[in-house]
Amino acid sequence: MSKVVIITGASQGIGAGLVEAYRKLGYSVVANSRNITPSNDPQVLAVPGDISDPAVGQRLVDEALAKFGRVDTVINNAGIFTAKPFTDYTAEDYAQNIAINVNGFFNVTQPALKVMQRGGHVVTISTNFAENPDRRVPSFTAALTKGGLNAATLSLAIEYAEAGIRFNVVAPGVIKTPMHAPETHEFLSALHPVGHMGEISDITDAVTYLENAKFVTGEILHVDGGTTAGK
Repeated sequence: MSKVVIITGASQGIGAGLVEAYRKLGYSVVANSRNITPSNDPQVLAVPGDISDPAVGQRLVDEALAKFGRVDTVINNAGIFTAKPFTDYTAEDYAQNIAINVNGFFNVTQPALKVMQRGGHVVTISTNFAENPDRRVPSFTAALTKGGLNAATLSLAIEYAEAGIRFNVVAPGVIKTPMHAPETHEFLSALHPVGHMGEISDITDAVTYLENAKFVTGEILHVDGGTTAGK
């Protein structure tokens, strides 16, 4: 029986790249986003829904078990990034960021952990801006939510170490995905010491490294073009 991964935010960008990467590893995939469409691959089960709804997280796990019989890995990729000055955030902005970034993590990860066996793995896609603020990109809610998930990952890595379940984070810089319009690429490239944005493959390579690195847990792996090293 092949291993099974649940991937949120899987319809495009990094999430779609992760679906492809895990299929290459031989995993069956439960792919989720609000508007995800069915796959022609019988080993990819598309489950639409908003992870801010606790029922959706439970449904992802239930459908994984019903279709594939197990859950081995969860990739918490779905997220929202709202870049605006602190005093410009609305109550709706704040609530939406908490609902998707924090509640979504809880809603998917908790039911998955209840059925994981030894060798299980949880990877959260965070952001470099959680630890390395940049005045050019004000990102209070990213720091609050993704920074919180970074800290939670360390806590859970220790809590579940003896159970043989690992927790890790990949913290990207700005990655070239459809969410960034071409006219923004020059500005976004300049945010990184290497002078260019990252590629989706940079993140999928990092996640698959962590998947295979059985002695690595509680790691925040920065894939950010040198931003963490300095400016």
